[in-house]
Amino acid sequence: MINASATVDVITPNTPKRIGNFRVEVWGQSPYDFVRHYEIMAQSDTIAAQQGIARFVAEMEAMPEPPVQGS
Repeated sequence: MINASATVDVITPNTPKRIGNFRVEVWGQSPYDFVRHYEIMAQSDTIAAQQGIARFVAEMEAMPEPPVQGS
């Protein structure tokens, strides 16, 4: 399991007729302690955060196995 958190900054707010543009910063916990930044268009900041975390998890799962700590 990959634990990750996200913060979201609004670039362009969403309206009832237009999706918003958000800058999402995602970071993971060891051994996936990386930081990624994404620009995501979504209906809300919550959805943008979920999509950012999903992208981060997909990237981390595509990486070779992380090193075992303490070895």
